[in-house]
Amino acid sequence: MQATSKQLPKPIARQGNAQQPRTPKPRRFDPRAMLSNREMQAALGSGLLMLIAWAVSGWSEVLSVLIYVISYTVGGWIKAKEGVETLVKDRDLDVNLLMIAAALGAASIGYWNEGAMLIFIFAMSGALESYTMERSKKDISSLMALKPATAVRIEQGAMSEVPIDLLAVGDLLLVRPGELIPADGKVYRGESAVNQASITGESLPVEKTTGSEVFAGTVNGEGPLYIEVTTAAEHTLFAKIIKMVEEAETEVPDSQRFIKRLEAVYARVVVLVTVILIVLPPFVLDWSWSNTFYKAMVFLVVASPCALVSSIMPAMLSAISKSARKGILFKGGVHLENMAKVTVVAFDKTGTLTEGIPQVTDFIAGEGYSRDELLAVSASIEKLSRHPLAEAIVRLAEEERVELYSTHESKSVTGWGIEGWINGRLWRIGKTNVLDEAAAAVEGERHASWKAVRKQLESEGKTVSLILEGDHIAGMIALQDTVRPQAEVAVRKLQKLGIKVAMLTGDREATAAVMAGRTGVDLVFADLLPEDKVTHIKALREQYGHVIMVGDGVNDAPALATATVGMGMGMKGSGAALEIADVVLMNDNIEEIASTIELARRTQRIVKQNMIFAVTVILTLILSNFLQGIALPFGVVGHEGSTILVILNGLRLLR
Repeated sequence: MQATSKQLPKPIARQGNAQQPRTPKPRRFDPRAMLSNREMQAALGSGLLMLIAWAVSGWSEVLSVLIYVISYTVGGWIKAKEGVETLVKDRDLDVNLLMIAAALGAASIGYWNEGAMLIFIFAMSGALESYTMERSKKDISSLMALKPATAVRIEQGAMSEVPIDLLAVGDLLLVRPGELIPADGKVYRGESAVNQASITGESLPVEKTTGSEVFAGTVNGEGPLYIEVTTAAEHTLFAKIIKMVEEAETEVPDSQRFIKRLEAVYARVVVLVTVILIVLPPFVLDWSWSNTFYKAMVFLVVASPCALVSSIMPAMLSAISKSARKGILFKGGVHLENMAKVTVVAFDKTGTLTEGIPQVTDFIAGEGYSRDELLAVSASIEKLSRHPLAEAIVRLAEEERVELYSTHESKSVTGWGIEGWINGRLWRIGKTNVLDEAAAAVEGERHASWKAVRKQLESEGKTVSLILEGDHIAGMIALQDTVRPQAEVAVRKLQKLGIKVAMLTGDREATAAVMAGRTGVDLVFADLLPEDKVTHIKALREQYGHVIMVGDGVNDAPALATATVGMGMGMKGSGAALEIADVVLMNDNIEEIASTIELARRTQRIVKQNMIFAVTVILTLILSNFLQGIALPFGVVGHEGSTILVILNGLRLLR
């Protein structure tokens, strides 16, 4: 790219009225945010009115009842509305209607304060759960507020502000200091530190210079940047994240679906038993009507499944929220639930355990061929491919300023390599497996010598490709990828959790074995086509149970879909991989996988604790009501208090 190919105006200072985006900060508990929650305000208002009504009850019974009615309305309106909507739309009973019915029942026999207390605590627990969900959604989707609306586009040296929807690939943009970067692109000119926390979760700004990649929704630092757009607005990484967030907000884990189904049945049973308790005891046990109705109302309160219903989602949302802060996006709670069960993590090699930027280490020309000629031929054919190995060969040709040829009928050979015609001759570049074929059109001695060269190169951990002119071997190329600095640490952390680590690669066994030795993986599967990866993932699931597949390329997409949980690399991952993945590592930091699995397991433990605690409290209160008899206020505090406790237990994950 030549600097003279575009007319660049001088950098312009940011206008005084330009919007200064806020740098995202980690969220901690904020009482002001909780108090601004509408449901929390209603709950607190209800509680205050309850205290006032109780205080004036000795002075004026009528005024006290009037204030109690207002307290019921303020605290119970939202829940009553939700209950009626469920009844009308879904023809189902839920805990909201049960609680409102219990409160009205208590009031009907003169227990106004107990009913108001029930409404207050029930509204408070609902407000806490609502706050948890709101906070979690903000942690997951706070970057939505960073969606740029316009961009400064440069055309023929003139600048104009345009909506981002009108940007096209190749457009040149100016991003002033402190402004949001409006599109995915590459820095054309300028130097600055860019805050990428909204996309990758990185806490420190990343230095950007000419040629660096930048992403929509990130914040430019102190220097102006000229950016060339590389991706249309609807396909940016930012747009993909927003889609993931929308999926995460609608997908419900299996355990929560089960609880929802149970709630509908359970609520009907509670209502039926309550009616029976109201009707039968006066005739069968000779109880007074008021005593019977009182015990029925206590049962209605303590038997309601509020705590059980709240056992799962606050904990799940808290865990998803915590992961989002670290740049790990879940597309729903079901994937967090599945992640807690995994026993094997399978990595694709290139771009996952390695950097995915291989370099040509050896370029060997056969007898009768010139190295420059073979490099020109190889780069001419490979320039049409987006494969990392192909790009490495093209980079080498560019560095050595080799003049390329015109290529005809170039096409990919699935699972092997690429071929094309140059000056009437067919050239093929691909895997060296032709050396192992009995029908290889090469004399025995030369055949053996090429195999010896391949063996030596592969023993050094290099990937080897063969250059063929027709069926004749013309040369050999060796390339090597660099292991990610954190790969060995990531593998070791997973193994400490008792998880087996597998590596799936299309490389030959010798190359894969060297890479396995460097990273410490337990299982190695080499010479794989995309369909082979799917086969091995299925086999791992059958042998070990639940499997996570971590990948970044189009060829990993089928395996990601087959695994229990598919995990995609967000920074360098292909669109297909991100589309299919259930979880996305936005900063490609694979060493966070182990801590995410730990978080998923901890979440499951908290959910189990909550469910056991909730069921125990419900059964204890029901038995106490029938065997000994408990006061309605005690039933209210015991039952609704348990609901608040399970919500707070789930909120522990946000620490």
